[in-house]
Amino acid sequence: MLAMREGVAGLPLALGGMLALASAIGIGRFVYTPLLPAMAEGLGLTGGQAGLIASANFCGYLAGALLAAARLPGSRRAWLLGALALGAATTGAMGVASDLPAFLLLRGIGGAASAFVLVFASALVLDRLAAAGRGGLAALHFAGVGVGIAVSAGLVALPGLGWREMWGASGLGSLAAAGVVAWLVPGEEGAARPAAVRRVGDGGWLAWWAVAYGLFGFGYVVTATFLVAIVRAEAALRAVEPFVWLVVGLAAVPSVALWGWSGRRFGLARSFAAACLVEAAGVAASVLWPGTAGALVAAALLGGTFMGLTALGLAGGRALSADDPRRTFAVLTAAFGIGQIVGPVLAGLLHDRTGSFSLPSLLAAAALLTAGAMALRVPLRGEAARRKPMVQCGNSCSDVAD
Repeated sequence: MLAMREGVAGLPLALGGMLALASAIGIGRFVYTPLLPAMAEGLGLTGGQAGLIASANFCGYLAGALLAAARLPGSRRAWLLGALALGAATTGAMGVASDLPAFLLLRGIGGAASAFVLVFASALVLDRLAAAGRGGLAALHFAGVGVGIAVSAGLVALPGLGWREMWGASGLGSLAAAGVVAWLVPGEEGAARPAAVRRVGDGGWLAWWAVAYGLFGFGYVVTATFLVAIVRAEAALRAVEPFVWLVVGLAAVPSVALWGWSGRRFGLARSFAAACLVEAAGVAASVLWPGTAGALVAAALLGGTFMGLTALGLAGGRALSADDPRRTFAVLTAAFGIGQIVGPVLAGLLHDRTGSFSLPSLLAAAALLTAGAMALRVPLRGEAARRKPMVQCGNSCSDVAD
């Protein structure tokens, strides 16, 4: 009877997860990218300062993801709703702050909140979807990142708003989504969880896979942080600036489902390598293909791969894990987080020195190609993982304490 009720509630539950990720990650984490040009012009930020603010968010995300993987007191729903409220508050407060230390603090706290939302929303939603035999709806849950990116593009494009008002509108949008999440995602009294599956570990290859995953983190984040700034720097592209980030979001919405199919059909390692190649092409196009077509292609290839690569990378880590993969996800989270932290700072400093994002973008593309080549060497036990569900966790294990 419980499974039947969970099955009927599967779609609302997945929609609740989608809105949670849209609020905390699609808006809270990624709205900085379309807001950055206006904010930098208004405050006179250098490329290094802009990259430092981005990296503060990623540092907070890394710390939050590792902390959320621990056993914490209280219910998962309480942690989820608290993190959603905190993320919305720090997003809105960015429009009030005026100095670099305040921006760093707010983005750091916001990054930790977004990691908590990813972990606890995934834990609440994916466990019950799996128990009800509705695991296919996991792709809808993770589509929230793309939905939030698309919404953030619309919020930033609202007429007559300065950068401070844009932050405020983004905070209100995040808070509104959080309210709907509270309605769609109920508590867990009596909810069943799928039994843990014992796996045979391949720990010898985990470090190799983690380095590849970290290189992906470095490779995607340069363009994900500075794409709109790259477009604004070209006077001929000002007309498409409002649409570039929207394209990223729309392309991200179906990406987990599409790359999940690829992983089941062709294998996780091959699909990860292919997605790295596609994303590298997009990153390179952002600086090597001038004009509107190049900007839109770069946006589409970035959006169409980065969440799919996240899912493929974590699925590969699960295939390399023995028993509870919590420790494996912590290792992958650390590697990915280091890549994300280094990328914006290095890109900003290189921009200040060269006056262009070409060099850091090409370095990012090279990192993605290296990640793909490394992934192809990892033997995922004859790709038996193809038949497993693609996603059970975000950047941390979903088996978090109630």
